[in-house]
Amino acid sequence: MTDHASDPAAPVLPYSDPEQQREAAFLGMYVFLGSEIMLFGGLFMTALVMRVLHPHEVVETSKELHIWIGGINTAILLTSSFAVAAAVHAARAGVGRVSAWLLAGAAALGIAFLALKGVEYSLEFRDGLLPGVSYPERFSGPVERLFMDLYFISTGLHALHVTVGIALLLIVSRSVATGRIVLPQRAIVVELGGLYWHLVDAIWIFLYPVLYLAR
Repeated sequence: MTDHASDPAAPVLPYSDPEQQREAAFLGMYVFLGSEIMLFGGLFMTALVMRVLHPHEVVETSKELHIWIGGINTAILLTSSFAVAAAVHAARAGVGRVSAWLLAGAAALGIAFLALKGVEYSLEFRDGLLPGVSYPERFSGPVERLFMDLYFISTGLHALHVTVGIALLLIVSRSVATGRIVLPQRAIVVELGGLYWHLVDAIWIFLYPVLYLAR
């Protein structure tokens, strides 16, 4: 087996060839992403049950959300996902500088997403829609409060994933820019980071209609 330090494309133990190592890496990532999908899937199922059992209350509470902020954030994440896809393409082509800049740009868009989400939370706090924090709370009934509980749990958990994704993109970007990740031999690192970021984006694509467009 070729020494990995001298050949970035060489497999590491216990793998016998690069393709086997690549398949194992993707399998591990797919298992991890599957667990994340199950986590958010439970929240989506909760939203579905609420919509079926209490359609009027869900619609009325959804109207309290700032749909335009959610829409802008959707556009931000879609743009960042495009940047990551382009970074993966550049990594496979061995264009490290372009890939690094695209990853950093995607991370910057992620930071913009979190900043705008913080603004939205502050508006909801002001409007009495932040359960357990706003005073006085402005809910007409328990279903409305439960919907906002679901909203803050879902979007807060998603924001945590966005934060992790930003850190991941910045670490990979710096490693590519400094040559610690040699391209295109180690483009798989960019690809795996891109998969995580695409999942974060995809989750928001479902959260937006489920929460904001339920009106």
